[in-house]
Amino acid sequence: MENLDALWEEIACQLPDKIILSGGKNTPYQRIVFQGKVIDQKHSYQIEKYTEKQVFHQNILPGQLAEALKEWFQQGYRQCNAFAPKFQYEVRLSKKGKALVQKKRLAQPGPSRLKEGHNKEKNYILKEGTVIPPLVDLGVFTAEGKVVRSMYDKYKQINRFIEIVDDAAQTLTQEAQGRELTIIDFGCGKSYLTFILYYYFTMVKGAKVKMIGLDLKEDVIANCSQVAKKYGYEGLSFQLGDINGFRWEGPVDMVITLHACDTATDYALYNAIGWNTKMIFSVPCCQHELNGQMNSRRLSLLTRYGLIQERTAALLTDAIRGNLLEACGYKTQLLEFVDFSHSPKNILIRAVRGKVSPPKRAEALAEVQRAMEEFHLSPTLYRLLAEKGLISPQPELR
Repeated sequence: MENLDALWEEIACQLPDKIILSGGKNTPYQRIVFQGKVIDQKHSYQIEKYTEKQVFHQNILPGQLAEALKEWFQQGYRQCNAFAPKFQYEVRLSKKGKALVQKKRLAQPGPSRLKEGHNKEKNYILKEGTVIPPLVDLGVFTAEGKVVRSMYDKYKQINRFIEIVDDAAQTLTQEAQGRELTIIDFGCGKSYLTFILYYYFTMVKGAKVKMIGLDLKEDVIANCSQVAKKYGYEGLSFQLGDINGFRWEGPVDMVITLHACDTATDYALYNAIGWNTKMIFSVPCCQHELNGQMNSRRLSLLTRYGLIQERTAALLTDAIRGNLLEACGYKTQLLEFVDFSHSPKNILIRAVRGKVSPPKRAEALAEVQRAMEEFHLSPTLYRLLAEKGLISPQPELR
C-alpha cells in the first residue's frame, strides 16, 4: 500500500475534523475514530478505538496523523472516511487489494477546529523537560532534561521506538490489571534502550515489570547491573548467557531483540514463539545466513551481482521471519525503525499474538516454502520451528 502514503499525507494536510477507519477483518479494533479537538490547550486528535465492549483512547498531534493512518490501515482496515473543511474522502480496498479513492469538494467549506500552524507539532512520549536518567547518561538530555541540540535525531529515533512499542503495549498494560509483566531483552549489550524501555513501562505506564537483559559479555552484564542499581531500577536485572540455550519457566509478556547478529535473532524469535510470548519486537542485524545459500536459475538476476544478492538476502530473511511469525499465530508488521539515511539496519519486526485465521497462517507458511524452494534456502528459524513441531513443513522441504 505504498501508493497510499501520499494520500495519507494529503488528508493530514487538509486537517480533517473527523476520520473513521472500519471494515477490517482480524483487526485489533472494530473501528477507529479520529476526532479533531483542543486538548490541554493544544490542537490535537483524540483517537477512539472500539472493541465489542470497550473504547480505548489515545491523543496525537496533527503532525502524527499521516503516519497513524498509514500504520492502522496496514493492520487490515479496508475503509477510511475523512471529513475535512473543504473535502470529503472515501478510501476503500477492493477484495484484490486495489485502493478505490473518492474525493469530493464541499460546496460550502466549513471552518476547521484545527489550525495549519500546528500541523508539524510532535507529541513525544519521552517528553523534553523530564529528567530521564538513561537519556542524560546517553548525552541526549542535559541534567535539566533538555534535548542536546546535536542529539535531536537520536532523541527522535528513541521516541520512534517507544511509539512503536506503545501502540501495541497499551492493551497489554490494561489487561495486566496490576500484575507483574515479564520482559526479556535478548542481546541487550550496552544499549540504553533497555533502560529507557524499563523507564517507559514503570514511570510512563505505571506498570509492574520484571525485565531481564541477556548478553554474552561478562563486562557488559557487570556494567549494566551497576547502572540499574544506580538508577534504582529494582525490577531490571542482567544475566550472562547465550540466546541459543536460554531457558525460562513461566509466562513471558514481551521479548525484545535489538541488533542480535545473524541467526541469534532466529533463536530469540524461536524462544519467544515457544513461550507463547504475547508481543515480540525485533530489530535484526547482519543477515548473513541466506546470502551464503541463495541460488536460483529462474531468478538469477537477483544473485548475479554480489551487492544485489546481499541486500535481497537481508530483506528475504526478514520477510521469511515475518511470515513464520504469522504462521505461528502472530499478527506481524515490518516497520521502519529509523530513517534509512541514519542507518541501513532500519527494519523492526513487531509481532502481537492474536487471532490469525488458519487459511492466513497456511498461506504465510506456503509463501516461505515457495521462496525456500526457488532459492534453495534452509533458514534457521524454519528448521527450529519444524523440529519443535510448531509448523508443518512440506515433505520435500524437511
